[in-house]
Amino acid sequence: MLKANPQISNAFLTFKNEAPQHAQAWGIMVQSLSTANALDAKTSALAYLAVLAALNMESGVPFHTKTAKNTGATREEIISAILLGLPAAGHVVTQVLPAALVAYDE
Repeated sequence: MLKANPQISNAFLTFKNEAPQHAQAWGIMVQSLSTANALDAKTSALAYLAVLAALNMESGVPFHTKTAKNTGATREEIISAILLGLPAAGHVVTQVLPAALVAYDE
């Protein structure tokens, strides 16, 4: 099992370990987009959680919940961000809520 950090998914660790050049290129892109982003860190982290929820990408939710919490997001803000997509994405957004709350409460 590759999982060294309980907040980082096995899929992401496998990506980093098995495709390091791709992972490095991806990391550079993420950093560039972060630099270009006009949102403050907390708003950006909450928006990212909303996107993960809408796409039902649960594996990234614990890590990004911790990131949002570290920027000052409250438990209620985490819940609101995840449920933001209910009108557009539907009930699928609720699927990531348990993982987010477990990560927030740790």
